Amino acid sequence: MSKGSITIKNGQLVTPFAVFPGTIVIENGIISYAGSSEHAPLDVNPVLDAEGAYITPGLIDIHVHGGGGGDVMDGTAEALDLMGQTFARWGTTAFLPATVTAGHRETLQAVAAVKEAAEKGTGGAQVLGIHLEGPYIDIGKRGAHHPDYVRSPSLEELEEIWRAAGPLLKLVTLAPEQEGAEAVIRQLRSWDVTVAIGHSNATYEQVMAAHLWGASHICHMFNAMRGLHHREPGVVGAALTCDGFSVELICDGVHVHQAAMDLVLRAKGPDKVVLITDTMRAMGLPEGKYQLGGLDIEVTKEAARLLTGELAGSTLSMAKAVKNAVEMLGVSVPEAIRMASYNPARTIGISHRKGSLTVGKDGDIALFDTEFNPLVTIVEGHVVYQRT
Repeated sequence: MSKGSITIKNGQLVTPFAVFPGTIVIENGIISYAGSSEHAPLDVNPVLDAEGAYITPGLIDIHVHGGGGGDVMDGTAEALDLMGQTFARWGTTAFLPATVTAGHRETLQAVAAVKEAAEKGTGGAQVLGIHLEGPYIDIGKRGAHHPDYVRSPSLEELEEIWRAAGPLLKLVTLAPEQEGAEAVIRQLRSWDVTVAIGHSNATYEQVMAAHLWGASHICHMFNAMRGLHHREPGVVGAALTCDGFSVELICDGVHVHQAAMDLVLRAKGPDKVVLITDTMRAMGLPEGKYQLGGLDIEVTKEAARLLTGELAGSTLSMAKAVKNAVEMLGVSVPEAIRMASYNPARTIGISHRKGSLTVGKDGDIALFDTEFNPLVTIVEGHVVYQRT
């Protein structure tokens, strides 16, 4: 799809550190001006009046399994297009589809679909690549991952996935205590793939060893991992105390208690926190029964759970996560937006082109009212969603 041009005026620009009145100009899909309205170039593009709304960088979700009825493991570009259109309705302009633990053939099919969707584009949020969550996880900390497919790290499997995905493989979540994890982590880093620790029963020492091998990110903090104990700090203790780790938070007040989220912010600071949704197929759909990775899920307005009661992803939107961060945790609007845009972009190595209102970056923009209700979503200069 060709890239668009548009001028957005009369809004409140949200930068990583401040909010101020201004104008954004996008030319051929790239931000060419971001600053005060009085110094903005003359209108040569279609003009959108923000009417005082927040103008933010588009939100970026690096941990998402499905939405709008589509699921990454459907293995089709059509499912990813459906997801992209759904996420755009909540201000998300780019996302990293995440697999679940499955057979190798099913994973390769999902990778092929992601590659097709990334090349073709969607009718909404852009597909950035792929997040391989599992199958190299701890079976006792598998959460909503199918136990039949959990296995030890395999360089042979991973090399086949790399041949299929190439640079689209952006993030891999694994349990570093598994036999063979060191070789896999080192290989992933040689490909410039970010390695996350998750679904893990690792000790503090094992996590810190993995950090030396190249792991730098923590998958959905507190969920499906060894918790903090004063004699064995575990994954949580290592994540909180090691400055080399960024951490994901599902900021819905269900997956993680408000006080625990506050602890993360106090220990890590807003610069090391990445807001995610971990959404599944039912995001944007009515309550009811769904599936995730071959497992039955019950979705209510409170949560998505396995029939055994365990949490199974969410139906959260990134816009709601931002709102929750402001209201539950008391962070500033710039901090909340940074945790949902620049920080995720930096985590997967794309902050040079996405994640902030900076000249030369992609023209991915979201407009929100003061309650963080999405008004307009723009991807590379094209309006892909506008509230009527």
